[in-house]
Amino acid sequence: MGSLDSFEAGIVTVDVKTAKNLLHSGYAFLDVRTVEEFKEGHVATEKIVNIPYQFNSPDGRVKNDRFLEEVSAVFKKDDYFIVGCGGGGRSLVAAGELVNIGFKNVKDMGGGFQAWVANGLPVSYPNA
Repeated sequence: MGSLDSFEAGIVTVDVKTAKNLLHSGYAFLDVRTVEEFKEGHVATEKIVNIPYQFNSPDGRVKNDRFLEEVSAVFKKDDYFIVGCGGGGRSLVAAGELVNIGFKNVKDMGGGFQAWVANGLPVSYPNA
């Protein structure tokens, strides 16, 4: 994994309201938070996939070594989708890695799920 700076040039970051509009226009949503985070609540949209960028381990979070392979099994290189996480950090790095392997229409959701909730946007609570 490279530095964050090496990814920023090819990444388009959108705010949560723009992300909501893009989701309504047909974009899919890739939630890169852990499965545990996802189950506690996530962006309410029809086309949503949870593929963790990192996993919880006894030593803290560790990178999902199969992340790019798992995303490539779900999305084509020319699919339109938004990458989101909890606060915006993981999604920016994940989006950068995806762009680096040839994904063309990836957008990062700035502020992550925290900003989504803070703006009163719709949330799905699967465990409720």
